[in-house]
Amino acid sequence: MEDWIDVFLEHLQVERALSGNTLLAYGRDLTQFVDHTRVEGIDRAEDLRRAVISSFLVRLGRSGRSARSAARTLSAVRGFCRFLVAEHVLKDDPCSLVDAPSLGRRLPKTLTVEEVMRLLEAPGKETPKARRDRAMLHVMYAAGLRASELVGLTMADVDLRRGVVSAVGKGEKRRLVPLGEHAVHALQQYLHDRLSHRYAASSNIVFLSPSGKALSRQTLFKRVRRHGRCAGIEQSVSPHKLRHCFATHLLQGGADLRSVQAMLGHVDISTTEIYTHVVLEHMHRAYKLAHPRA
Repeated sequence: MEDWIDVFLEHLQVERALSGNTLLAYGRDLTQFVDHTRVEGIDRAEDLRRAVISSFLVRLGRSGRSARSAARTLSAVRGFCRFLVAEHVLKDDPCSLVDAPSLGRRLPKTLTVEEVMRLLEAPGKETPKARRDRAMLHVMYAAGLRASELVGLTMADVDLRRGVVSAVGKGEKRRLVPLGEHAVHALQQYLHDRLSHRYAASSNIVFLSPSGKALSRQTLFKRVRRHGRCAGIEQSVSPHKLRHCFATHLLQGGADLRSVQAMLGHVDISTTEIYTHVVLEHMHRAYKLAHPRA
């Protein structure tokens, strides 16, 4: 079983160009699945049956995993089983009649525009590190970048003259996203400091750590959360929450859904449509507060 999982993960990396983070998630989910098949007395991929998949889902449910987490794990198992069928290891797909856990639509939590403005200025401008963090926050909010996209930005990805940034998203797909003048200005200030960084000449990464390497996603998360607390924001702030703010505030400002989809790098517009529900809730609240007959 483990040998076929290794081949499957290699297929995802080479043929589908999935990111390293996605491959790690697939690997973790399939490792849990293999642990379960051993309990069921199955060691060979050729012996996988529908009953094993169903009992695995039951086990996930009893372990306290959320429906969303269980659905993600099942998605990895489905992909693995389809791969085994394509490779003629299995004759039939044991996942074909297994229903995924029912998922409720979870609306993304966002900050108000006023809270975002406080967050963007929270790092200050006193030190090079503060100007770096300020530039990172501005770019994330201005372009809706994922954490991995931001820390992976290279100097060639930034065009300050045109005011755009080129981001490499999921599946190694590249997209161009505009930067507003405030983000461009914050980035210019940081890049001026970057010239004196001891590793500036040997690294093409935009946002450098003291060691001259790209920041880790964990470090970025900690910096964003810290500045959120400094800005007096009660809810936890993360890079992905800034991405939610980017999309929601664009739609509230009148942007069309297709443009937001392109800027977020979503393949399916249904992924972007969730933000219209956030905007609709905002409209309902405004209506109830303002209309005399609400």
